[in-house]
Amino acid sequence: MNNITIIGLQWGDEGKGKVVDFFAPEFDINCRFQGGPNAGHTVWRGKEKFVFHQIPSGVLNKNITAVIGAGCVFDPAIFFEEIEQLKKFDEEIEKRIKISKYCHLIMPYHILLDKIKEETTQSIGTTKKGIGIAYEDKYARIGIRVGDLFYPEVFEKKLRANISRKNLILMDIYQAEPLSDDEIFERFLEYGEKLKPFIIDDSVFLSQVMKEKRIIFEGAQGTLLDIDFGTYPYVTASHTIAGGACIGLGVSPGYINRIIGVAKSYTTRVGNGPLPTEDKGEIGERLRSLGSEYGATTGRPRRCGPFDASVVRYAARISGAQELFLTKLDVLKEFEKIKIAVGYSNAPEFDPFIADALNPVYEEIPGFKRDISRIRDFDDLPVEAKEYIKLIEHYTGLNVKYISVGSQPDEVVIKN
Repeated sequence: MNNITIIGLQWGDEGKGKVVDFFAPEFDINCRFQGGPNAGHTVWRGKEKFVFHQIPSGVLNKNITAVIGAGCVFDPAIFFEEIEQLKKFDEEIEKRIKISKYCHLIMPYHILLDKIKEETTQSIGTTKKGIGIAYEDKYARIGIRVGDLFYPEVFEKKLRANISRKNLILMDIYQAEPLSDDEIFERFLEYGEKLKPFIIDDSVFLSQVMKEKRIIFEGAQGTLLDIDFGTYPYVTASHTIAGGACIGLGVSPGYINRIIGVAKSYTTRVGNGPLPTEDKGEIGERLRSLGSEYGATTGRPRRCGPFDASVVRYAARISGAQELFLTKLDVLKEFEKIKIAVGYSNAPEFDPFIADALNPVYEEIPGFKRDISRIRDFDDLPVEAKEYIKLIEHYTGLNVKYISVGSQPDEVVIKN
């Protein structure tokens, strides 16, 4: 058994989609264990770009069966749109996609309330896809799961009770128009019929194949967005760390035997919340421009700044990552000098409770000023690039095993 878990070690957008796609040819199953269509994992095939929101991002490899696990929240409309896009690559791709019957559904009232909250009372920079509100209902024990769709009487009872609650909020607090029970009921019953071929009990399915199949566990967002260990309250609503794979798929921790952390060669964040190394001047703007740093789901410009070693060290400790897949090193080729945050002047370690007040201390080295996208051998990298990688290893305590030097699947340097 040699399963791997891919975990983002920053605020998401680290390049997990490419990393999963890179490993996928050697695996059989790719499982997403948390999050929803707020994810935006990008995979390239030549000049064609695929953005995965709910479906695991290794599924372009035809050996892969993709599983959307119980820890995810699920929007049927977005799922079927995503399927249609992927059919352009593989007409029979839906035969290789499975959905846990335990997934909680994102309902129209979740999306509406998310948009209203973001635009009025409680903006934390969400994607307005209803993810946080769906998780709220899950933990309030009033959520509706995919499996409920196959029991119309049960589903109808839960739905009408929920819409009554939500309509009170919409009308009394936000002065919004009420939602229609009947329209939503009929629409989701139709979704249920279309979803039947995809539905599994993910815990049973994985327990049956675990001994003979190789599995990639894939997180949707980065560690610093974890509901407990991230920069709360500016976080997502689920567990993005390696332990979340067990909870979100119903598998034993014994199956999580290799954890690979993913970090960008600099730091980015979409939405509101602390970002200690954010650069609002020339460096940040150049990183955004050269790295095409715009959200894959929303198109929002990402906030950018130098690599923060303390953040990555903190995230790696929580998930137990010992290897680092460093992405977008090629973006730094335009810089005369490269900065790395090695600590803080006002704190010994990264602390999410005071993240907005941390004052980074930087080291600066010469840039490599060379196109590295064609390089595949670590020894062929410029001396300055290797020095930068050595600094990252020193200050994070991680072994930089893989270095992405371009967007294509084969544009990776493996360091022995």
